[in-house]
Amino acid sequence: ALVAGARLEARNQALAEVESIQAMALSAIAEALTAAAPALSQVAQAHRRQSAELALAAARVVAASALDRFPEAPLQAALEALGQEVDASPRLVIRTGDLTEATHARIQQLCADAGFSGIVAFRTEPGMAAAAFQLEWADGRAAFDPAEAFARMGEALNSALAAEAGHAEILTPDSTMEGRP
Repeated sequence: ALVAGARLEARNQALAEVESIQAMALSAIAEALTAAAPALSQVAQAHRRQSAELALAAARVVAASALDRFPEAPLQAALEALGQEVDASPRLVIRTGDLTEATHARIQQLCADAGFSGIVAFRTEPGMAAAAFQLEWADGRAAFDPAEAFARMGEALNSALAAEAGHAEILTPDSTMEGRP
């Protein structure tokens, strides 16, 4: 009985030692996870930023191609959106880059289709991009420049990413290991 008691005591002591070693190992794992979590958060944020920048770059290429193929499309959209504001004006001045006479004729037809019955005057601005324009009428003006639009989109993207950086998912594990096996 004395030998059995000693064996039981040695066994319990060995199990306690194993549990202590196991607890130290879990503590070391928790410390490693806690130390690695900020780096993982930074990697996740960098991935978001790079993915968004790649998407914006791809959109810029697609949009530039579309604007090269249809340089009058932004002007057409503006005329359709501003139809009621422009139709009462006696004169509409359209400043554009170098557009063909056929494009000028299409734009005049768009103005007529939008309900504008006044004089349409075209002014060629040598430094403007093909899809860029400025509209001026008696009560207002409107403008579009693809480069400025892309710059504003980039700024909005950067602002959104900066705002998200403070509100992104929490990747840090619970600091306590209590109640876990």
